[in-house]
Amino acid sequence: MPFLCCFSPRPNNRAPAVLAVMFLALAIAPSSLHAQAQFNSKAEYAILMDADTQAILYQKKANDLMIPASLSKLMTLAVIFKALKDGQLRFEDDFYVSENAWRTGGAPSRTSAMFAPLNTRIKLSDLLQGIIVQSGNDACIILAEGIAGSEEAFARLMTEEARRIGLKKSTFGNSTGLPHPDQLMTAKEVAILSRYIMKNYPEYYKYFAQREFRYRRHRFFNRNPLVYMKIGADGLKTGYIKAAGYGLAGSAKRDGRRLIVVINGLANKKERKEEARRLLEWGFRSFKQFKLFDQGQVVGDARVWGGDQFSVDLIGDGDVRVFLPKFSSKKKIKAWIVYQGPLKAPIAKGDKVAHLRIVSDGNAVNEIPLYAASDVDRAGIVGRGLSSLLSLAFGWIL
Repeated sequence: MPFLCCFSPRPNNRAPAVLAVMFLALAIAPSSLHAQAQFNSKAEYAILMDADTQAILYQKKANDLMIPASLSKLMTLAVIFKALKDGQLRFEDDFYVSENAWRTGGAPSRTSAMFAPLNTRIKLSDLLQGIIVQSGNDACIILAEGIAGSEEAFARLMTEEARRIGLKKSTFGNSTGLPHPDQLMTAKEVAILSRYIMKNYPEYYKYFAQREFRYRRHRFFNRNPLVYMKIGADGLKTGYIKAAGYGLAGSAKRDGRRLIVVINGLANKKERKEEARRLLEWGFRSFKQFKLFDQGQVVGDARVWGGDQFSVDLIGDGDVRVFLPKFSSKKKIKAWIVYQGPLKAPIAKGDKVAHLRIVSDGNAVNEIPLYAASDVDRAGIVGRGLSSLLSLAFGWIL
């Protein structure tokens, strides 16, 4: 194992979440001692994430709210994909093209559109391709009105679905990403949403790699420049309005490893294309997965209140692996065991009770779930009283 580990618990009396710190020394081969310059993105907002582990390899204002433009169409699609998977919609269902959809998002709007004719009906299968390939604003509004009665009502469904899948900051005012004060997301939440779509709707994710869509007399080409490059890219979405600049959510897979990139706030299409490609290439080239702990090996422990023991050992789900820079002159990374503590008994073996947070060069972040290695039963009255005394003595916050 290429890591030397020195572990020392360090209770934190100011907040109940962080209870331990450790430093891991990485053995660096001589060929790696030529330090690679820290990556610096031109994008105003950026994140690069490993899709499997959700390790963050690069971030820049990734948790700040931004104007997502058409990147927010990913949430529109997530709502529709869920309805399809739940059997509430079928690809054969058709939807009416209202004057509002035609005028606001269609040909008269002079925005990206699939040019759905007024007062016609269009199948869901065509509308989905119109959104994914052509970024059709008319297609979004047609579906929003058909599903929820109005675009405003559909936007509420989008926000509700965002909360359901764990997006805490994102809000939506429309289905398209056209200018609206409530249309806000973070780069990290766009990346999380992208991952959610590919993990939960693989049967629909394949459409993001579609290069061409023919509708009536129109021939549309995928607006995502990454799908035309030989870099393993197969999604997801571009975005632009003047207030947001040029943005992109993309994903590529290489040698069994998938990365997700989100960028926004760039000056033009060329800069967006090159910056997305550059981030993905850097991520594949510059990071390697290392094993920190074997399966079943104890990573640390967590304090327990009201249990028949005062702590519980923590282990990973299998081997504990992290992505770290391959090229670095530094030999230390920081790691914390983080949980809301002390934990309250009873605790069952296998309960997810904490996570290991590891920060390496350039603020690359890995967060690995940790699980209780054994059962902790609830203590009797005397034991709980002793736990209370220890809580007061150590300043634990319940």
